[in-house]
Amino acid sequence: MKSAITYHIKSALNSYAILFFSQNKVLGALLLLVSFSNVSAGLTGLFCVLFSLLIVNLMGFQRDFSHMGLYSFNALIFGLAFGVFYRVNSAFVWWLLIACLITVVLSIILSAWFAKYHLPILSIPFLLTYWIVILAAGEYNGIGLLAKDPQLLSQLSEPGHYYIFNSSCCITGFQLPYHIDLFFRSISAILFQNNVIAGIVIAIGIFIHSRISFSLLVIGFISVCLFHRFSGIYPDSFSYYNLGVNFMMVCVAVGSFFLIPSWRSYLFAIISIPASFLLVNALSKLLGIYNLPAFSLPFCLITISLLYFFSLRALPGKLQLTPLQRYSPEKNLYQYLNNTKRLSHLTYVGFNLPFMGAWTVSQGYNGDITHKGEWAQALDFVIEDEEQKTFDYTGTLPEHFYCYNKPVLACADGIVHNVVDNIDDNEIGKTNIVQNWGNTVVIKHADHLYSKVSHLKKNSVKVKHGDLVKRGDLLGLCGNSGRSPEPHLHFQVQLTPYIGSKTFAYPFANYVGYNTAGQSKYYSYSIPEERMVVKPADINPSLQQAFAFEPGYYSLIKTTDGKQETWEVFKDDFGNQYLYCKETKAVAYFVNDGSVFYFTDYYGSETSLLYYFYLAAYKVNFNADYPGISSDTYPLESANRVNLWLHDLVAPFYQFVKYTYGNICKINQEEVMINAYKDHCLFNRRKRVMDAYIQVAGNKLKTLKVKRNNKLIEAEWSTGNMF
Repeated sequence: MKSAITYHIKSALNSYAILFFSQNKVLGALLLLVSFSNVSAGLTGLFCVLFSLLIVNLMGFQRDFSHMGLYSFNALIFGLAFGVFYRVNSAFVWWLLIACLITVVLSIILSAWFAKYHLPILSIPFLLTYWIVILAAGEYNGIGLLAKDPQLLSQLSEPGHYYIFNSSCCITGFQLPYHIDLFFRSISAILFQNNVIAGIVIAIGIFIHSRISFSLLVIGFISVCLFHRFSGIYPDSFSYYNLGVNFMMVCVAVGSFFLIPSWRSYLFAIISIPASFLLVNALSKLLGIYNLPAFSLPFCLITISLLYFFSLRALPGKLQLTPLQRYSPEKNLYQYLNNTKRLSHLTYVGFNLPFMGAWTVSQGYNGDITHKGEWAQALDFVIEDEEQKTFDYTGTLPEHFYCYNKPVLACADGIVHNVVDNIDDNEIGKTNIVQNWGNTVVIKHADHLYSKVSHLKKNSVKVKHGDLVKRGDLLGLCGNSGRSPEPHLHFQVQLTPYIGSKTFAYPFANYVGYNTAGQSKYYSYSIPEERMVVKPADINPSLQQAFAFEPGYYSLIKTTDGKQETWEVFKDDFGNQYLYCKETKAVAYFVNDGSVFYFTDYYGSETSLLYYFYLAAYKVNFNADYPGISSDTYPLESANRVNLWLHDLVAPFYQFVKYTYGNICKINQEEVMINAYKDHCLFNRRKRVMDAYIQVAGNKLKTLKVKRNNKLIEAEWSTGNMF
């Protein structure tokens, strides 16, 4: 019962907050409070929210959308407007119910239709419903509705009219400089008010929700005032309503919510203002023929048109649409910047080295011998001894060379597309330029992504056209066929399936590299350089098994003070895996590619044990050779962190704060101890803000210790890994 009440309260607050593209409960509560500056509007708005939530929940529509307020915020706008413009009587109550129902139906239908094009409905359901009511009511109150002031709606249809709403909505005796007064009244007009105090309260709520959104409200306001001053479109100034709803809100929507905030998005937000002026004037005159106010129609048309325009681009460039909406410009920005850097490899198929053991890159990209022109992005591999010789004995026969007859493996899963296996190996020092590539295997890994290994030994290929191969499967043996004066392995990636296709730069996922001084380093999604000795990264089986979270994984974790959580692994509709905490409803998305485990996103309470595990196991490498290599960067999550508010204001242009992650794995025969830490970096200054320890024993997660904010959390998995 308690959880149901909490759910509906949050859903109602979200219905208010989403008016400003937010899910912030503080902003939602402030908007609810401010809406009662006009009591009748506040009551009808709240009634429409509760009534619409009841409808969508009883009818079984998607609860997530209902909880976020996506099906009810248009009903809220309708209720606020209805309470402002019409008097309460029996017809008022009846038509409020009917119109609210129509608004909800339109919200659901249009949401589904617009979703096909990845577009928002904004306030279109409200507009359509309210126009229907106005047309039905008519000039002679044909359906029993009584306008509070017959001039209000007609005034609202005039784009240059200064005062829109009753002065009874204003709080007198509070005088501010003209433009500051105009700014706050314009914000209040979004709730159909003309109230400085209400505007100040809303502005405070917006600032708490998002410094970026607030800055764009200010930038939009200044831009409109400057444009109006130089153009002189409205001699008697412009209405609070159009300034707030159709000009300032366009800046927020375009500059920070639907686009990743950047100087480019800010520029487009400012550019959209002249277009908004045109639409406000044109639509007000066009709809004025039928005595219909334009309301927020210019805002809707500008925003939706720009979003659709941006979505049609083949190459998005640096002006990015928000890929996953978190209802906070800061979170959208920080998560995007973080993922662009640390998750860029997800655009690649993970290629392993096509061999076992340590090999030397004898010729790298843009090599001096044969890797030139269209075939420049290729690698040649050989095996060398301590004296950097590639052969033993006299080196006059292929068999004398260390790499000859060694297994050549599939670098990733795929389908064999081309095979050549009948070309003789060359005598040492001679080449076959007629059959340049020699014995070759081409594998298709994805559309327009092929790998090719060449110069294989005659009759050694173990696969044929059409075979399905897995990463690490044997393809054949290293030989000396084709244009190969001595045994070596040629590897390249190409966009087309043909032998002789142009090469394409492409990294290997995980490997250990040694420089000429013998110093080793772990590489992830990198291309080896010439003369580098490389080998596949050895995997620690205990770590690999402990973090093998597959759908069906179920575990119980308890703290020393008795707190308990149950975690389970699921997959979403896009195949992304996540850990779900049943008690706190927290969700932590992760990726495990067999070599590295890392979290990609977290949603939920920061007091959940799952959040502490997310911090401690942010990136765990299974490499057994080089255990102290995991380092990464956390996304900034500043929604409720006052110390980052100044950073938020400049973040679209410059970031001077970051949180870094690192760990060191201590491996012995009985257990693996992961010592992780989190550092706060301000410019070049570092401060340790978290230390964590994860114990792995018997191939299972055993204990978790996290010291953060002078608080120590100690927990252990009481059931280990249970499926």
